[in-house]
Amino acid sequence: MIEYRIDRRSGVATYLQIVQQTKQALRLGLLEPGDKLPTAREVVEATAVNPNTVLKAYRELEREGLAEGRRGLGTFVRGTLGRGSADSALRAELAVWVDRARGEGLDREDVTALVTAVLDKTFPAESAAQDSTRTQQNAPEKTQGDDA
Repeated sequence: MIEYRIDRRSGVATYLQIVQQTKQALRLGLLEPGDKLPTAREVVEATAVNPNTVLKAYRELEREGLAEGRRGLGTFVRGTLGRGSADSALRAELAVWVDRARGEGLDREDVTALVTAVLDKTFPAESAAQDSTRTQQNAPEKTQGDDA
């Protein structure tokens, strides 16, 4: 079963972190169609987030066709992403590379920046689309009083 880790300093909305971590588990083959996601109560107990936040994340996964709620039973994985596996040869190579980078003194943020730079160069169109999505997601929501 997936265990969510919430980074309150990331600037990413908590519900989006849950969605992103679920998608990552799907891409890696850690979650497969038919698997049950943790109940909202279990996520709340493990992460101390508001239950409505978990439900919002699960609704987003349902909207994207990746999960489905079954009344009285819970939320289950419905779709999948990617073709990777948690035990793939590419993952093993990447683990070796990350160990080497760490051995050369790079910390997590250095490795993330380096990988992101290479990804942005390799997938430039996707990078621009993700930046646009991130900007929209992190924009403050307007309330009725904001128009004045």
